[in-house]
Amino acid sequence: MKNSPDNGYETVAASLKKRILIVEDQFIEAHDLQLILEKANYEVIGIARSVEQALEQIEIEKPDLVFLDIMLKGSRNGIELAHILKEKYIGFIFISANSSKTVLDQAKTTHPYGFIVKPFRDQDVLTTLEIAFYRQQYSLESQLLQQFQLQAAITEIINSNLKKEEALLAFAKAVQTFIPFDYLETGFVTSTHYDNLGIVRRNLEQYQIINLQKLSQIAVLSEKEINETYRKSKVDKKPVIYSEEALINNLQEAPIKALIAHNFGIKSYLVFPLSIASIQSYHFTFYSRSLAVYSQEHLRLLGSLETLFHQFIAKIYSKEDLNLPIKKTEIKSTISPVKTQEGFEGIIGNSSQMGTVFNYIRKVAPSDTSVLVLGESGTGKEKIAQSIHALSPRKDKALVIINCGAIPENLAESLLFGHEKGAFTGALDRRIGKFELADGGTIFLDEIGEMSLELQVKLLRVLQEREIERVGGTSSMKIDVRIIAATNKNLEEEVAAGRFRMDLYYRLHVFPIMVPPLKKRKEDIPDLANHFIAVYSEKMGRKAPILSDFALQQIINYNWPGNIRELEHVMQRTILLTEGNAIKEIELSMSSKMHPEPAQESFSIKTILENERDYILYILKKCNGKISGAGGAAEILDIHPSTLNSKIKKLEIKKGII
Repeated sequence: MKNSPDNGYETVAASLKKRILIVEDQFIEAHDLQLILEKANYEVIGIARSVEQALEQIEIEKPDLVFLDIMLKGSRNGIELAHILKEKYIGFIFISANSSKTVLDQAKTTHPYGFIVKPFRDQDVLTTLEIAFYRQQYSLESQLLQQFQLQAAITEIINSNLKKEEALLAFAKAVQTFIPFDYLETGFVTSTHYDNLGIVRRNLEQYQIINLQKLSQIAVLSEKEINETYRKSKVDKKPVIYSEEALINNLQEAPIKALIAHNFGIKSYLVFPLSIASIQSYHFTFYSRSLAVYSQEHLRLLGSLETLFHQFIAKIYSKEDLNLPIKKTEIKSTISPVKTQEGFEGIIGNSSQMGTVFNYIRKVAPSDTSVLVLGESGTGKEKIAQSIHALSPRKDKALVIINCGAIPENLAESLLFGHEKGAFTGALDRRIGKFELADGGTIFLDEIGEMSLELQVKLLRVLQEREIERVGGTSSMKIDVRIIAATNKNLEEEVAAGRFRMDLYYRLHVFPIMVPPLKKRKEDIPDLANHFIAVYSEKMGRKAPILSDFALQQIINYNWPGNIRELEHVMQRTILLTEGNAIKEIELSMSSKMHPEPAQESFSIKTILENERDYILYILKKCNGKISGAGGAAEILDIHPSTLNSKIKKLEIKKGII
């Protein structure tokens, strides 16, 4: 067969086509989808009707993206295949029909690049596919950026003059941003004794080293008992993640991990072993108080930096340590000084929930990725946007803030994109729009869910083309703007209701950050309240009053439907009403009667032992840990000191928390 003169060109063009695999067990639907894709010049490399067939296809030719039916027939469904695709760095879009909410929630945990619903509509398929490739691009860029940033941070520690304890704390702080943990365990694997060091995260910037002696105090066990527990424990030889059922099984096989999990409230962990000169094994174990925190992405990131980790270990240990059996070392428990970091001004919170938010901000800030900040009204979404901008390379340029819910519809386009003189009645001069003002910087679109559908179309064009056109203008202009959006609405529901464009939603949803409501981060309330007391006392030219225990308990027990904004207004009003040097009581709004108090709710479901533990702990704290003698806890509780000591041990009350 003779080749036509254009065959070479056609071959090149074909090689540039995006290659797509369809995994769908319904013949008609699969071929309908194939026709849509091929008509749009995509290359369909095959149709698989099961997970097994799909894996065979993937082994032969790696696709650029997979359309994946959630409810496949057979022993394995689409969600199981999705996890495998993630491990192989292959993007996927779920095909859904009549899936239940439970199934859809499970599907979402795999982080697909989109969903399409049967029966297929051409435009929906192609739009979802375009967005998927857009998100995939940014995802890969983000992974590379994370690897580079962590590599740079660890290299800096290796090249520093920091001593072992200081280097470990610096390492923990650097890694935390990319691989979150509440407790990090490091050390060589030995056959005789426990020689690991732990690093517990107290809050955003505060870490504490836990050595064997300190662990012994916390666990109320002798060092000998801990060593015996360690010797009975199974040692992982390969990188592995433990969560849910796997965690429960491993805690039985590795009692030293059970001891750590019990004393620090651990619900999942990741083990990353390293072989040192083929003689010794060194382990990093990341523990979290949250379920299902760790993923294959974390393992891949650690694996990509294995050589650097070897260099770090070589820095903190002597040559003797690296070549000989590890000797026990006494290390003093130290806490790194709390430092206020640039970029988080105005955000107060040391809770684990806010720690997650801070980590996300640090991750996304250096890139140009679009960010969607989600959360209830009054949670501080604007502060999050300000922090992302302050920590980005755009920090020296403008941050332009727009409340989409407050823009008059007839003026919205002019406000955002500007207008030329004479564009409409009243346009007496040229006006520079908000996007043009933000050129080179960041634009924050607050309450994006309130934006009209007409304006959503124009915003989508800005995201796609990176250009704007003034109202009444004849030419477009390129702009370089990073977009951060925020909303208190459920945009998925808005999309389903036809009030928000699906394509715009996925363009903005590249990197979502969920800001927790105040009722979910109650440990931050005292710091927030004292902050507002100080601010408004200074404005009123008076000495800041002290918050009494009763008043503090009032605001902790309150549900705060208006979140931080409501707390600020309440504290401002309280300062105005307070006479003297102490706030004895706080007059809360009428809405407090409409919201159940969490303290009462939690009390009702506590066990008798839990309530007894809380009461004993309260008394011990009042007595500064004193058990026997006059004024001791045993005297107040009217029980013998030995009985109290038995209860303390039984109820697992640790000396470190009294």
